[in-house]
Amino acid sequence: MADGIRVHRDAGILTHTESLRAVYVDAFSAPPWREDEARATGFVSRLSADVRRAGFTAAIAVHDGEAVGFSTAWTTPAPFPTDRCYPQVAAGLGDDHTAEWLCGGREVDELAVRPVAHGTGLAGRLLDAVTADAPEGRAWLLTSVRNGRAMAFYRRRGWTQATHPSPGGKGVVAFLGPHHPARSLAPPPL
Repeated sequence: MADGIRVHRDAGILTHTESLRAVYVDAFSAPPWREDEARATGFVSRLSADVRRAGFTAAIAVHDGEAVGFSTAWTTPAPFPTDRCYPQVAAGLGDDHTAEWLCGGREVDELAVRPVAHGTGLAGRLLDAVTADAPEGRAWLLTSVRNGRAMAFYRRRGWTQATHPSPGGKGVVAFLGPHHPARSLAPPPL
């Protein structure tokens, strides 16, 4: 694979699972994530199922022949899922906004960049690559409130925080992409 960012929309991404796993370990083993090898293995296992999701899109960044970052996304199904962290999002937005704003939109699931590539603009290019053709601009994602750096990054990229846990709270927050039609309707923090 030549240097640059390559977009995949099918199971072809699975030929890169070892590279993606290595990037995942580098990106998420440090604080605040502290994810271990088992979580990286879980990501690779999930990826085999994720490639079959509607609207699956992945982007891999390569530099000097080595994977340095990736992002994965897909179309959020309706009805809104009830596994993983989805109930927290639905509780924060309410049923109507969850259905209108998120279902059918492009959901960014993972964005991982090796620490050596931090500050290069790579994360933004990966994010753009998986959201460029989001239906009607309706891209969204979740991140942990534990990661202030990620939250600041999304804000700098024009993403709007749509859910607001209590101050000092734990859990996840939802962000709407810079072209999402509901950005101006998202509630401001208290």
